[in-house]
Amino acid sequence: MSERRSEANVRMSAFSAEAMKRAAARAALESVTHGMRLGLGTGSTAAHFVDLLGARVKEGLEVVCVPTSERTRAQAESLGIPLSTLDETPQLDLTVDGADEFDAALRLIKGGGGALLREKIVAAASTRMFVIADATKEVRTLGAFPLPVEIDRFGARSTMLHIERVARGLGLIGPLAMREAEPGERFITDGGHYIVDCAFGAIDDPDALAARLSAIPGVVDHGLFIGLATAIFIAGAEGVRILGNISGDPL
Repeated sequence: MSERRSEANVRMSAFSAEAMKRAAARAALESVTHGMRLGLGTGSTAAHFVDLLGARVKEGLEVVCVPTSERTRAQAESLGIPLSTLDETPQLDLTVDGADEFDAALRLIKGGGGALLREKIVAAASTRMFVIADATKEVRTLGAFPLPVEIDRFGARSTMLHIERVARGLGLIGPLAMREAEPGERFITDGGHYIVDCAFGAIDDPDALAARLSAIPGVVDHGLFIGLATAIFIAGAEGVRILGNISGDPL
C-alpha cells in the first residue's frame, strides 16, 4: 500500500511541475503580439511555450521564429510555426526560454538541455528575453545546478584543466565531468562541441567566473547568462509572479 502511495505522489509531483511550467509559458505568451519576431528556447519548459504558441498560430497569430536547437526546430515545424534563421532575421523582438537556475539579479544558469551556445546567441539578438520557470529553479546563489561549459573538441582535456585552474582561482573546487549522451558516448551539441558539467557548488561571483571562462581559448561559451534576461515568469502553487520588467525598459 505504501509503495502505491509513494508512486502516486511521484506522479502527482511530476504533474504539478509540468502544470507549473505550462502556467509560466502561458503567462509569457500573453506578451506575444501579431507580427513579432521570436526566439524559441530549448528544454522541457520552453517546449510548453512552443506548444501553446503553435495553437495560437493555428488560430491566426502571425509570427516568425528562430529556434535555438534542432529539437525545437522539429517541434515548431510539426506545429506549423513559421521559422527563420538569424541570418535571415538578425534582430528579434523577444526570446522565450527556460533556465536551470536563476537568482534575484536575473542571472541564469542554462545548458542542461545542451543548447546553451545557440540559446545565448539568440537571446543576445533579442530586444527582450523572457525566462519561464517553476519556483524550484529560484536560488539565492547560483551553483546548485552544475554549470555547463561548451568546449571545442580539439584539446578538450587541456581546456578542462584550464577551467579547473580558473575556477580554483575564484575558490571554486568541484568535479568536472564530460557530458555523455549514453554511457561511453560523449554528448555532441548541435554545433559539434563537447559540454563539460562543472559541479562547483555555490558561485559567489558569477560575473567574475563568466569573464574568466570566456577568456579561455578552448571555451566556446558557458551557461552563465548575465545581463540577458529582462523578466522571469515564476510559476508556483499560488500562481505566476514576474521578476524583472516585461517591457524591457530600465526599472
